[in-house]
Amino acid sequence: MFNRKRLFWATTALVGSLAAAGAASAQSTATQSVEDVVVTGQRGPRNIDGAIVAESVGKSRSTITQEFIETQAAGQTINEVLNLVPGMSFTNNDAYGSSGGNIRLHGFDGPRISQTFDGMPLNDSGNYSLYSNQQLDSELIGSASVNTGTTDVDSPTASASGGTINMSSIAVPTEFGGRIKGSLGDSDFRRVFAQLNTGEVGPFGTRAWLAYSDQSYDKYKGLGDLNKTQYNFKIYQPIRGNGDFVSLAGHWNRNRNNNYADLQLQRNADGSASLANGVTWDTDFDTNYTAPTYRNGQADVDGNGNRFWALRQNPSDTGNIRAQSRFTLRDNLIFTFDPSFQYTLATGGSGQFVLSETDRLIRGSKTTGGVDLNGDGDTLDSVRIHSTNNTHTQRYGISSSLIWKLSDTQTLRAAYTLDDARHRQTGMYGRIDFSNPTDPRFFDAFAGLRDKDHRIVNLDGYELRARDRLSYATLNQFAVEYAGRFLDDALRVNVGLRVPYFKREMNQNCYSQSKSSSVICTTETAVKQADGTYKVGTRTQSYIAPYSRDVKFDDVLPNVNVSWNFSGAQSVYASFAQSLTLPRTDNLYTVFFDAKGEITSPITAPEKTTTYDLGYRYQTGTLIASANVWYTEFKNRIVSRYDQDLGVSFDSNVGDVKLYGFDSQVGWSPMEGLSLYATASYTDSEIANDYLDGTNLIKTGGKSLTETPDWTFGGRIQYETGPVQLGAQVKYTGERWVTDVNDLYTDAYTVVNADAKFDLGYFGYKNSNLALRVVNLFDEKYFGSISGATDASKPTYAYRGPPRTIQATVTYAF
Repeated sequence: MFNRKRLFWATTALVGSLAAAGAASAQSTATQSVEDVVVTGQRGPRNIDGAIVAESVGKSRSTITQEFIETQAAGQTINEVLNLVPGMSFTNNDAYGSSGGNIRLHGFDGPRISQTFDGMPLNDSGNYSLYSNQQLDSELIGSASVNTGTTDVDSPTASASGGTINMSSIAVPTEFGGRIKGSLGDSDFRRVFAQLNTGEVGPFGTRAWLAYSDQSYDKYKGLGDLNKTQYNFKIYQPIRGNGDFVSLAGHWNRNRNNNYADLQLQRNADGSASLANGVTWDTDFDTNYTAPTYRNGQADVDGNGNRFWALRQNPSDTGNIRAQSRFTLRDNLIFTFDPSFQYTLATGGSGQFVLSETDRLIRGSKTTGGVDLNGDGDTLDSVRIHSTNNTHTQRYGISSSLIWKLSDTQTLRAAYTLDDARHRQTGMYGRIDFSNPTDPRFFDAFAGLRDKDHRIVNLDGYELRARDRLSYATLNQFAVEYAGRFLDDALRVNVGLRVPYFKREMNQNCYSQSKSSSVICTTETAVKQADGTYKVGTRTQSYIAPYSRDVKFDDVLPNVNVSWNFSGAQSVYASFAQSLTLPRTDNLYTVFFDAKGEITSPITAPEKTTTYDLGYRYQTGTLIASANVWYTEFKNRIVSRYDQDLGVSFDSNVGDVKLYGFDSQVGWSPMEGLSLYATASYTDSEIANDYLDGTNLIKTGGKSLTETPDWTFGGRIQYETGPVQLGAQVKYTGERWVTDVNDLYTDAYTVVNADAKFDLGYFGYKNSNLALRVVNLFDEKYFGSISGATDASKPTYAYRGPPRTIQATVTYAF
């Protein structure tokens, strides 16, 4: 079936380019170049309707292509599309993806998984978080690959202990054309996507595509909406006819989202989780609001609005410029160079609290007086203000390699990677205009960061803020790799060594409470104590003055994989890889004085994994199948705990974890027009040690990691006849522990999606179609993303999984 489709696609420049992009499943230009040398003469990977791609690398990797991505809901995030991949579990917070979600890959969470986009790292440079709602429009992703437990040798990351997810943008067509997509759906969903392809322009065959999208929809419960706008472009310049090229691409994403409220859980007698008393599946933030009454000469207190929906926003502006290039210096020598720049301005949520107009922060160094925050002519009141954590990042990257072709079957590569991020974090205090709470100018979503009129200035002229720090995260990484094939292509070997050198430079501009993560940003008088700490204002706690310090980490990480094709269709492979996740920015800003009188933090070592993988593949024209078993040793696990001796809550290394399991997948096309795809995965984990949280012993020894399903199953069936294509897919997610001590769990759940498409080529509109897609067809009610605790006696929360959602899309291509 796939051969007939490839022949059909080849007749169109637009879709032909998408199919070609599916061959590029490696994360960088250099890694793809090495694979191209080793797999000489392969025209493109076999695949079954883009849901499963034939792999030849000696490690567990699953790849999907644009053909499969196109069957999913328009505007959907790529991590949700990858949810059928074995070993991966993703919980989407709404049906269309703009609210974000939570990921687990072989038991590892998002900050421990490296995600790249055309070789550029996407994890936050401070906390390594992944923001799935800020990623590239799915129509522009040619392929996406998941490496479970391993990295490529040039992975530009300090956070890959759980594996990597690599995405490649679509290729640039050689002919003029384009497409326009319009979508409508439940929750008043509206989306338009447009792409224009220039075709080859000028004497050198330069070509480009430009794309724009805009989508908005209401929350499926409560009040509020979600808006996302994207601009993308890619320019491609071939050089000679040997595969050399230069490309330049750009991306801009603007999100303005109202949040959903998470739902409090309670423990049933059997240990399972259910909704707490008084909570329903439709519980959300307050829809009614009573504006405070402020009267001159009276001490008014604003006790309203803490859970008012309009105050619950999470805005972000993100963009990047990225280039890729390949140059053949000699017949056997290739140089690749992939630079990038990223920009981020985002908040950490919707922080707010009530502030007295004569608070000590307001007075600063003054002993009397105050600031009229609400304009009623006095300073007697307590007023609700907005204070959210703003992060502004400017990030430069380079991924470069020199590839020496030793022979037709062997290569040697030397690689250098730079990831240099400036990470500015503030928590400005901002005024709230209570006169019209539904007006977009109700308050500045960035809490006064961009709007000076909303800022709160104290009597010393200081703009109040909750935090103020500047961090630099710099990764210099060197790598070498040998790749070769032997015995008439039957045996393939890759041996690599990755050597990262990482430095965090931290500049704290506020006073840090000793042995705590708490800080105060103030102009109050500070008095130095004999032990070097300060007493600030009337506070009794000890604080460390603003400071600067550097922390450095380095390691040597080997990566070995071997595959053996012992018959035309059958092969086995084995891999060994070490990866790490370095401490996050927040981990290192909890400080105290050590015995030498130097500022230090509790974190002593990065997290490190050693993964062993053994797999089998069977790959023919109509059947692609694979299965593998794996084992991971996870050392120096970092968790948040309370140290009784130090009297401080902080993140620190507490022990090791063992993880093991198996993954399997099969794609089969038994007849023309019909394809079947199925996956099954099992993950188990065992935490080595208990740990102390204050005087409380947290009995995690022998327990399993939270939020990690033991069993997951996935499947898809697709049938095409004439102009009609029908599809249905299912994902089963097993029970997940909510608490560290495993005394609360969520039930397993199953979600079924369905899709149908009618090819308008039947009426002469080539490459155009009508599509209908349904998310959660049977309206399963389930808990999605989880916010856990040490044990069930503490509050625990979860987001509701999205309800049944229907979407219709029309695509017109020209």
